[in-house]
Amino acid sequence: MSMAFPFLLTEEELQQFDMMTFANTLDCAAALDQQDPLLKYRDAFMHPIENNRERTYFLGNSLGLQPKKTMYSIQQVLKQWQQDGVESFFKGDDNWLTYHRKLTNPLAAITGALPHEITVMNQLTVNIHLMMVSFYRPEGRRKKILIESKAFPSDQYAVSSFVRHMGFNPDEIVVEINRDAEGVPPTNRQVIDAIHQYGNDLAMVFLGGVNYYTGQLFDLYSIATASREVGAVVGFDLAHAVGNVKLNLHDWDVDFACWCSYKYLNGGPGAIAGVFIHEKHHLSEINRLEGWWGVKQDERFLMKRNFISSGDATSWQLSTSPILLFACLHASLQIFEDAGWNNLLSKQQKMIEWTDFLLASIPNNVFKRITPQLRGCQISLQFQKNGKEVYKRLFDQGFMIDWREPDVIRFAPVPLYNSYTEIWHFFNSLREITNELTLND
Repeated sequence: MSMAFPFLLTEEELQQFDMMTFANTLDCAAALDQQDPLLKYRDAFMHPIENNRERTYFLGNSLGLQPKKTMYSIQQVLKQWQQDGVESFFKGDDNWLTYHRKLTNPLAAITGALPHEITVMNQLTVNIHLMMVSFYRPEGRRKKILIESKAFPSDQYAVSSFVRHMGFNPDEIVVEINRDAEGVPPTNRQVIDAIHQYGNDLAMVFLGGVNYYTGQLFDLYSIATASREVGAVVGFDLAHAVGNVKLNLHDWDVDFACWCSYKYLNGGPGAIAGVFIHEKHHLSEINRLEGWWGVKQDERFLMKRNFISSGDATSWQLSTSPILLFACLHASLQIFEDAGWNNLLSKQQKMIEWTDFLLASIPNNVFKRITPQLRGCQISLQFQKNGKEVYKRLFDQGFMIDWREPDVIRFAPVPLYNSYTEIWHFFNSLREITNELTLND
């Protein structure tokens, strides 16, 4: 099912739509798209095609689309390797030794960090373990780690296994903020209350920025503030937040954060991940695992016995940078820079309002929205019945969304490559399908 734009509105037709208000019509969706200065970036990505028809991709919360620049970016690295071999680390303006710098500026803008507080390395769970080495420092009664119950499993696995490695019992150390009986994550107020409840016993607060299941965005500033008030280190898993929501990690005084780059950052499957480490820790006597790529750059190839820190977040790097993975991420970050992060956030907010407006037109006796108002791109719908059938029919009609057992459909319109028209078609189909299934019950 192609979601291309079959027509354009005339100037007279455009004028009838006040863009501060919405109408549940295809004309309104088309008008929104025509007045969207970022719509052109949709063509910067490869959209899935089946049977010669473009599919509508709402799965940026799982794996972002491939930028068209990715192939060229990879080929440039392969060409360097072919022509110059190992000299590619040092030769030319695009040398591999300094390639990392191409990534830190755009990532700093997206995360609200300073460029030297960003390091791009490894994958998410590996980086969580590395951050646990540095930031989990149990002392006296202050040993507990506060996490969210039913967070993405890797967070729980990493934290629990590291605690066992330290010789502690996770059941005694890891404190989970439980969801309610219906599986809804805790509110921000509940998180902050839990921080103060366990205050003198807390060594670390480690939470996801956006819940992967419901799409809930936590108030990270308030959580970071509460953590500092009780003397606990605060870190975030931002896998579903980076490239999705506004962040100010430096100003919020977050100690560390980790994220993957294959969702909203479009870095490709298994993409290189990222870490934020606040500059206040860079020159401290903090413990960390060390490797040769964390050595000060102009000392790195001198092969000295003693580790000489780079003095910034890159001192946490261990191994030689995977330049091909860097190239994939760089291709996407160039698009972010060109579009402008604040511009994308503005469009995202308008898409959220459009989505909420259309969702309100569907009777709520079929499903329940479990995503709070405070959110990014993702929205999750919990079905009372027929949920799997609704998902299958939508998928068959060309909408690439996902199903989470036992009863939830997740979808995430992304401002970089989704349109208002695609969102309208989705809700129109959802309405038709749920009406038909309700009549047949």
